[in-house]
Amino acid sequence: MHVGTLELDLLLGDVHSLKEKRTVVRPVVAELRRRFAVAAAEAGHLGLHRRALVGVAVVAADRGHCVDVLDACERLVAARPELELLHTRRRFYTEEDE
Repeated sequence: MHVGTLELDLLLGDVHSLKEKRTVVRPVVAELRRRFAVAAAEAGHLGLHRRALVGVAVVAADRGHCVDVLDACERLVAARPELELLHTRRRFYTEEDE
């Protein structure tokens, strides 16, 4: 079993409140979940209205599949015109990582 995680540090465009932030971030998280069958959530910068940290996790039988899914998730977010992808971080875990 392999687990891959991806952190996406985002700068939001024309957003002036936390309420507006939710209207931008929620659809992105929902699309990641729907299209790629991953666990995804806003996981950081919760009090900042122009920044968001989105976390994504995938579980697969092999590392290659994890990499492919996380690559696709990153491409989807990077292609969104209302977001600027500032930084990403990936981590991979196996059952031997105890």
